[in-house]
Amino acid sequence: MNIYSLASPLLFQFDAEASHDFTLKSLKTAERLGALKLYPAPPVCRPRQVMGITFPNPVGLAAGLDKNAAVIDGMAALGFGFIEVGTVTPRPQPGNPKPRLFRVREAQGIVNRFGFNNLGVDNLIENVKAAKFKGVLGINIGKNFDTPMENAVDDYLICMRKVYAYASYITVNISSPNTKNLRALQEKEALSNLLATLKLEQTKLANQHGKYVPVALKIAPDLEQEQVNEIADLLMRHKIDGVIATNTTLARDMVQGMEHAEEVGGLSGAPVREKSTLVIQQLSQRLQGAVPIIGVGGILSGADAVEKIAAGADLVQVYSGLIYKGPTLVHDICKTLG
Repeated sequence: MNIYSLASPLLFQFDAEASHDFTLKSLKTAERLGALKLYPAPPVCRPRQVMGITFPNPVGLAAGLDKNAAVIDGMAALGFGFIEVGTVTPRPQPGNPKPRLFRVREAQGIVNRFGFNNLGVDNLIENVKAAKFKGVLGINIGKNFDTPMENAVDDYLICMRKVYAYASYITVNISSPNTKNLRALQEKEALSNLLATLKLEQTKLANQHGKYVPVALKIAPDLEQEQVNEIADLLMRHKIDGVIATNTTLARDMVQGMEHAEEVGGLSGAPVREKSTLVIQQLSQRLQGAVPIIGVGGILSGADAVEKIAAGADLVQVYSGLIYKGPTLVHDICKTLG
């Protein structure tokens, strides 16, 4: 029996966000004391070449767990092939009022309405610089809640310029349901303008820094087939380097009647698995290998990861699965995918 399986029943007795914060602080303390060196190394996996980057294994940490890049080294010790931090915004913001994180235990789901709570991009960069981690690091960027939608691209540009030198890749988050009107950026015209602007900036920054940092787009699971096709076409037209599918869902049909199911926010974990996999399939059919896909949403086992890869994903990420299964999930997926 692993330590997490012993600790999780106790953690689940407390408020979800309090348990989340306690776990991150404990991980940071364990890393500082050198205790994580005792954690077993993950099985050796075949490296993957995606977006021009060599990923030592295909299992990543999804954005949202370490918003401020405060526990990069601790997360790295758990065996991830890559780590994505954020979502970060230009200015610090507190996010939505608490409580804002809820467990839908009956379905192994989580509802959050954090609202991009973070300490700002400058703080994140200082944490990245202080970390010892030299592996693949994604930095997920967003807009401040009070930036008018017509100026949203400015927030993405500010973050992109600041994180470029420190990121292995940059993820553009336009799919959180917890920032008002953010998902409107997925609409065809708005998205085309955003991607064109960011691609131009990426080219300038590549010349300025002497290195090319790929840009990926993170999209929602709540999209019709036509919308998925439009997004896929825009990704190819603007030569975006990757797509992450998917973020949390606003749907509740799969958890009706369960405790906390009707809380406002994005639902993640096992209930979003099928919706996420469907979007991956639709993207894969449209993209035909032109843009790599990172699959995330409802991965709680090696078999779930295999399903995402079979649907067309090149890599996978986990978040809610860690809450319910613990860090051995990373090893299980690595072992299954090989």
